[in-house]
Amino acid sequence: MKSCGVSLATAAAAFGDEGKKMAAGKESCESKEGSSCLTAEEREALGGLDSRVFGFVRLHEDGARTKTLLGKAVRCYESLILKAEGKVESDFFCQLGHFNLLLEDYPKALSAYQRYYSLQTDYWKNAAFLYGLGLVYFYYNAFHWAIKAFQEVLYVDPSFCRAKEIHLRLGLMFKVNTDYESSLKHFQLALIDCNPCTLSSVEIQFHIAHLYETQRKYHSAKEAYEQLLQTENLPAQVKAIVLQQLGWMHHNVDLLGDKATKESYAIQYLQKSLEADPNSGQSWYFLGRCYSSIGKVQDAFISYRQSIDKSEASADTWCSIGVLYQQQNQPMDALQAYICAVQLDHGHAAAWMDLGTLYESCSQPQDAIKCYLNATRSKSCNNSSTLAGRIKFLQNSSENWNRTVPLTPVQQQVHSWYLTPQKLQHLEQLRANRDNLNAAQKLILEQLESQFVLMQQVRHIAEISTGLHKGQSSHLAGPNDEQPPFSAGPAQYLQAASTAIQKQTGLQTLPSNSVTQGAALNHLSSHIPTSGGQQGITFTKEGKPSGNRSLVPEISRHVGDKPNGSASLKGLSNHVQQLMAEPVCSPNHGDSTSPNVQISDNPQVSALLVGKPSDSGDSGACDKVSNFHSTICTKTNNSFASSPSSVISTATPSPKSTEQTVTHSVPSLNSPHSRLHTLNGEGLENSQSSIKTDLPIISQKSGSHVIPSMSVSIYSSSSEVLKACRNLGKNGLSNSHILLDKCPPPRPPTSPYPPLPKDKLNPPTPSIYLENKRDAFFPPLHQFCTNPKNPVTVIRGLAGALKLDLGLFSTKTLVEANNEHTVEVRTQLLQPADENWDPTGTKKIWRCESNRSHTTIAKYAQYQASSFQESLREENEKRTQPKEYSDTESISSDSSGRRRKGPFKTIKFGTNIDLSDDKKWKLQLHELTKLPAFVRVVSAGNLLSHLGHTVLGMNTVQLYMKVPGSRTPGHQENNNFCSVNINIGPGDCEWFVVPEDYWGVLNDFCEKNNLNFLMSSWWPNLEDLYEANVPVYRFIQRPGDLVWINAGTVHWVQAVGWCNNIAWNVGPLTACQYKLAVERYEWNKLQSVKSVVPMVHLSWNMARNIKVSDPRLFEMIKYCLLKILKQCQTLREALTTAGKEIIWHGRTNDEPAHYCSICEVEVFDLLFVTNESNSQKTYIVHCQDCARKTSGTLDNFVVLEQYRMEDLIQVYDQFTLAPSLSSSS
Repeated sequence: MKSCGVSLATAAAAFGDEGKKMAAGKESCESKEGSSCLTAEEREALGGLDSRVFGFVRLHEDGARTKTLLGKAVRCYESLILKAEGKVESDFFCQLGHFNLLLEDYPKALSAYQRYYSLQTDYWKNAAFLYGLGLVYFYYNAFHWAIKAFQEVLYVDPSFCRAKEIHLRLGLMFKVNTDYESSLKHFQLALIDCNPCTLSSVEIQFHIAHLYETQRKYHSAKEAYEQLLQTENLPAQVKAIVLQQLGWMHHNVDLLGDKATKESYAIQYLQKSLEADPNSGQSWYFLGRCYSSIGKVQDAFISYRQSIDKSEASADTWCSIGVLYQQQNQPMDALQAYICAVQLDHGHAAAWMDLGTLYESCSQPQDAIKCYLNATRSKSCNNSSTLAGRIKFLQNSSENWNRTVPLTPVQQQVHSWYLTPQKLQHLEQLRANRDNLNAAQKLILEQLESQFVLMQQVRHIAEISTGLHKGQSSHLAGPNDEQPPFSAGPAQYLQAASTAIQKQTGLQTLPSNSVTQGAALNHLSSHIPTSGGQQGITFTKEGKPSGNRSLVPEISRHVGDKPNGSASLKGLSNHVQQLMAEPVCSPNHGDSTSPNVQISDNPQVSALLVGKPSDSGDSGACDKVSNFHSTICTKTNNSFASSPSSVISTATPSPKSTEQTVTHSVPSLNSPHSRLHTLNGEGLENSQSSIKTDLPIISQKSGSHVIPSMSVSIYSSSSEVLKACRNLGKNGLSNSHILLDKCPPPRPPTSPYPPLPKDKLNPPTPSIYLENKRDAFFPPLHQFCTNPKNPVTVIRGLAGALKLDLGLFSTKTLVEANNEHTVEVRTQLLQPADENWDPTGTKKIWRCESNRSHTTIAKYAQYQASSFQESLREENEKRTQPKEYSDTESISSDSSGRRRKGPFKTIKFGTNIDLSDDKKWKLQLHELTKLPAFVRVVSAGNLLSHLGHTVLGMNTVQLYMKVPGSRTPGHQENNNFCSVNINIGPGDCEWFVVPEDYWGVLNDFCEKNNLNFLMSSWWPNLEDLYEANVPVYRFIQRPGDLVWINAGTVHWVQAVGWCNNIAWNVGPLTACQYKLAVERYEWNKLQSVKSVVPMVHLSWNMARNIKVSDPRLFEMIKYCLLKILKQCQTLREALTTAGKEIIWHGRTNDEPAHYCSICEVEVFDLLFVTNESNSQKTYIVHCQDCARKTSGTLDNFVVLEQYRMEDLIQVYDQFTLAPSLSSSS
C-alpha cells in the first residue's frame, strides 16, 4: 500500500480531540470547518456503515438522521482531503466511496473507489470495497464489470455477509446476458441462503420460474408458477405477476393445448391477475392481445386503452392498435397509431413492417421501402432476408406500379394528408389572420394544421434510415394474423395520446438516452426481461419511455427524486411490480417466437438494459465508469499483476479487450477525454506523495476489511504450521478466508506483446511422421509433445507404426459389441469449417448451436450409414449438373464474408460415448496398451492415474461418431490437462488450434458475444482472430493420426468426412501442467464452475505416490498441501470452539472426491452433511460456507471427518524434494 498519511489510529485520535492541534501546528478542523467535524458518537455510528448495509438502510423513510450524518461525514472528508491536496491514506477514499454509495451519489462513489484502487496495492483483499464497486457498476448497467467485481468478492471471501445479494444480482445479470445455466445456479444459491436479502424468497422463486420460461422450458415454468401460487400468504403483487405470466404463456405457447382451450385459460389467468393488481398496464395489454386473437375487437380496444391509462405509453400497444385499425380499413387511424409506436421506439421492427404494409396496400412503394429498410436495421428483426426480397421486388416494380395502379379510395384517403402548395399557402394565410377568422375558417385552419403536423411526422419517420434506437423491440412481423374489424375509431383518444407522447419526449422522436440511471436491482423492472425470450423491461432516466416497454407507474415515480436522475433507493421487497413481464410474440400477432431468438441473441435487452453507446445520452454516467477504467489501466505498481492494464482486479481484461467487451456499457475505456471526478472542484489526479494530515478514519465495527496472511513457508514443518494457525480457529466460523494466504483473484492473460506480424498468424503445425515402433517409443517424442512451445503436435502414421487394429473402434464392431450403449447426440447445423453463420445465413456469429439429446450406438450407426448413402445419391446427381459448392466442402469454402445460403441442413453428432467399462470394451482398451507410455490412458507418469477414481472422459476413453460437419466447439480441456485424440477413419477431421497464451483474447471475444467461455458452445470467427493477431494452427487429421493437445491449448474440430474418433486426457508430470491445472481450478472457482479434476485431492495423492525432483513442481504441490493443512487445522479448532462434534467417517479406496452439492467447490476432509442425508446414508455434502448459509449455527448438519490429522501431517512431512537423476548419478 502507498501510505499517504498518518496511521489510522493516530489520525482518528487526533481528529477526535477537537481542542488539540497536531504536533506540526495544523489547525483543528473545528476552527474553519466546525460544521463538518464529527463527534465521537457520530464516528461510532459511522463505524458500522459501509457498502454492506446498502439496501438495508432506509435513508428516505425513517433514516433521516443517518442520511444527515452521512452527508456531514462526506463534507468533512472532502474538506480535509482538499486541504491535504488529496495526499491522504487510501482508506479515506474507500470510506468516502461507501458513504457516497449509501447516499446514492454514484459518480462520487465511483470517483472515491477509483482513488482507493489507485493507492491500495492489495485492494482485492477488501471485500467491502469490491462489493461497493460492483454495486456502482450494477447501477450503471455496466454488467461486464459488475460481474467481475461480485465474482471477486465471493472468491476472496466466500462467507461474505452479503453473498445472497451478490448471487441475486449475478443471477439477474447472467439472465440478461442469456447465460441461463449460470443464472439458475446463482438464483438457487441465493434461495438457499438464510441471510437477510432485499428480495423475498418468493420473488427469487419467481425469477427461477421465469428463467425456465425464458429458456422455453414451458412445462417447467408452468409447474414453477403454479407451485408459487400454492404459497401461503403470497403477496398480491407477486400473485399478479405470476398469473400474468401464466396467462401470457397460455396465449403464446402451442405446447399448452389447443387454441380455444389456451385462450380461455389465458383470459382467466389475466383477469385474475388484474383482480390482484388492477393497475398493471402489461396485464391489460396481454388481455387485449387475447381478446384480439378471438375476434373480440371492442374488448381488445378497451384493454389496450386501459393499458395506456395504467402505464406509460407502449410501442407494443400502439402497434397492436394500428393493426386493428388497418384491418378495419381505417388507414389514417392506423397510420397515426404506427407513428405513436415508432416515436416511442425507433427500433420497433413490427411497427415499421406494419407501416410498410400499410403504404404498400395504398400503392406507395417508395414509402413502404423506407419502412422496410428501417425494419431490417432493427436488431430485433429476425426475418430480414424476407424483407430484403420484398424491398428488391418493390424497387424493381415501383415504376410500373405507379404507372398502372389506379388510386383507390383508401389511397386517396391516405394521400389527403399531403398538403399541396396551394393548401400550404392557404394555411399560412389563415395562420397570419388567426385572430380575425370566423368559425368556419377556424375549423378549416384546425384541419389544415392537423394534416400539416401529420405530414411532417410521416415524412420525418419515413425518412429515418440511420440512427435506429438500439433499444429492445420485441415484435417481429407484419399484420398477417390477428386483424379484427373495428367499428369506431376513437380519433380523439389517439390524438390526445399523440400529444402526450410529444410532451413526454419533448420531440417528435424519442431521444436515445437509455443508459439507465435507476438503481438496477433496486427496481428490478429496469433490467429483467420477463417474457419468454425476446423482451426486457427497461427503466430510463427521468421516467422517459425507452424501447417498446410499458413501465409501471409506481416504479417511474421513484425516478427523478435525486439530482443526476438517480432513482431513490427502496427496498426490493416493496417493488414486485419490477417483475413486469413483456410479450413474447409480435404485435402483428404471429403468436410465436422465432425459434432462434432468445434474450441473449436479442441485442435489445443488452442495449436497453446495459446501454450501448449509440443510445447513451447520459454521457456523464458513462464517463464516470470510463474514467475509472481508463485511469486505473495506467497503474503500474501492482506487484501481482502481470500487466499494467489490470482494471478492477487482476481478473479484468486488458484495455484492448475491454474496449471490445464493454462497448455496450461505456463509450471507451481509453478515451482521451477521460478525467477523474473532482471533489469540490479540486482534482485528485496527483495525490501520490504523502504528507501528514489530521483526518478522521472511522474504525469499522463489522470486522477487518483486509485479509491477514500468515508467515509460514512451505519449508516449515507440520508442527510449525499447526502452531502458527493454532489460535485462528478460536475466532469462530465467521471468516474462513483468514485461514489462507490469499492470492489475488485470477485473470485471463492479456494478448502476448509484441503482437505477431500478420504473416506469422498461420503457422505450420508441428508434425512428426513415424515409420516404425522404435520411433514411437523414442524419448525425444515425449519431450517434443510436452514442450510448452508446441501447443499441438500431430503424430502421423502412428497406427501403422504400432500395428494398431483401428477396426476395433469402427461403427460395425461397436454395433456388434454393444449396440444398446448410450450415445449423447448433438444436433447442429451443417456449415463450412472456417465459418459460423446464424441460422438465416445473414451474418457470421460466434454462438454455435448444439442441442443435446440421447440415442444408442445402433440407432446412430443407422443414421451414420443413411447419411453416407444420401451423400452418394447427391454426388451422383451432381455429376450430371454444373459444379456448385456445397456446405460440406469445408476446406475450400468461401470465407470472403458474403452471405451464405440458408437455411442450413441439420446434422447429428454422436459424442461422449463412454468406453470405461473394461468388461464391455475389453478388446478395445487392451489394444490401446500398445501406445507409448506418455499417451496411455493409465501410466505412472500420468497425473490423472493418481486420482484414485474415475473421471469419465479424462482418465477413461471416450468415443465420437461423426458425419461430415460434426463439430466439437471451441474449448480448453478440463483443468487445462493435455489430451490425446486418434482418428479411426475412414474420413478426415479438420482442426483449429490456438496457443494457451491467447485464451484470454478468446475469452474476451466470448464475453463480447454474450457467451460463457467455459460453458457455452462457440465457434471462433477466423477473421476476428486475424484482426486480433491471434495465431491459428490449422491442419487435417487423417485416419491413424494422433493429435496431442498440449496443456491449456484452445481448439475446435470439424469432421470433413464420416469417421469415428477416440480421445482421453493425460497429465504429464511437469511444473507447467500442474501450474495450468491449478490456475484453471482457481479460475473455475472465480467463475462458479465445477472443476472436473479435484486438484486438492489429486495433490495429496501425488504427495503420497510420487517422488518429485523438479523444484518448481515440488514447491507448487507443497504450497497446496500447506494451505490445505492450515485450513483443516483451523476449521477443526473453530468447530471445537463452537461445540460442534466431528464424527469419524473415513474413505474407501476408490471413493471419488467430494464436491459441495450447492456451489460445486471441492470439499476436502471435513464434510458438512445434513442430518437427514446422514441418517439415510445418502450423504449430501456441503462446503462450510454453504452449510452456514443454510443453517447459521450448523444445527441441521453433522461434520464427517475423512482423514486423521496425524495422517495428513505425516504425508506433509514426508513429501520432500527428491534428488534429480543427474545429481544422483
